[in-house]
Amino acid sequence: MDEMDMEDIAKALVAPSKGILAADESTGTIKKRLDSINTESTEDTRRAYRELLFTTEGVSDYISGVILYDETIRQTASDGRPFGKLLEAQGIIPGIKVDMGAKPLAFSDGELVTEGLDGLRERLAEYSRLGARFAKWRAVIGIGDGAPSQYCIDTNAHALARYAALCQEANIVPIVEPEVLMDGDHNIDECYAVTETTLKTVFDELYKQRVVLEQMLLKPNMVISGVDCPIQADIEEVATKTLYCFEQTVPAAVPGIVFLSGGQSEQRATEHLNSMNQMGKFPWEISYSFGRALQASALSTWQGKEANIAAAKAAFLHRAKLTSAARDGEYSADME
Repeated sequence: MDEMDMEDIAKALVAPSKGILAADESTGTIKKRLDSINTESTEDTRRAYRELLFTTEGVSDYISGVILYDETIRQTASDGRPFGKLLEAQGIIPGIKVDMGAKPLAFSDGELVTEGLDGLRERLAEYSRLGARFAKWRAVIGIGDGAPSQYCIDTNAHALARYAALCQEANIVPIVEPEVLMDGDHNIDECYAVTETTLKTVFDELYKQRVVLEQMLLKPNMVISGVDCPIQADIEEVATKTLYCFEQTVPAAVPGIVFLSGGQSEQRATEHLNSMNQMGKFPWEISYSFGRALQASALSTWQGKEANIAAAKAAFLHRAKLTSAARDGEYSADME
């Protein structure tokens, strides 16, 4: 993998039939996941859960890269190998989440800005030594009560572009993740308008900050109804409006769009991805960078018990296979 340049890595991450596993839950988020299966969140249980996912045989047929959390990239598997090395041995590219989370945006009630630019150049150099070949930074844009403000969109876009430029300087492929949240009762058209404005602003900033588009990936939300919206758009409407929005905003030079699942169920996220890939050829690869939508079945099968590891691995492999089929536009519900 060492001889691959950033463009090669970006393309490898969106290779046919493959997508990215987001296993970069912060300590707080992974605690919530483990709480849901009545398992205490300790360094050991977190390591055991990630090892279960990373050592699933055959998963490299469907997973091109894994986004790791700071703790995880420093951990070793039970055979003593660092997780980054274990993934590389299977032909999976290790990546790293580098942002420090969303914090309240000054002078803007209830809106958030992602922090983590301070010291990022030095952290990227260290992560590169630890084997990370790509990175991720998430900005969150909420809808509701006059939100988002253009100020919130501008501030987050600026930070995303600064992060992306520092990554490319360090020879690390940036995944740029502006997430318009599903939370709220807004309809799909409101989501469309906010997503379109956000993406236009983000690409404007990336251009200003000299980010090479061929050496990055975009990780966006789908254009979708708010979770509390009384009228939920159907699968075809989500796929059609999402793709139309991206045709208006995402330059053809970007190698791939790796959608986030954003709290959708495993099956619904898969159906949306499949529908998009059935709509024809686009200038960019349309793939996935799912967290919960790849992990939920495995987590609930595992239940924190060693006796369930084999069954949990089987559940994870099955889900990865279905998501891969959707990435190729070949999924159907009877494969569930």
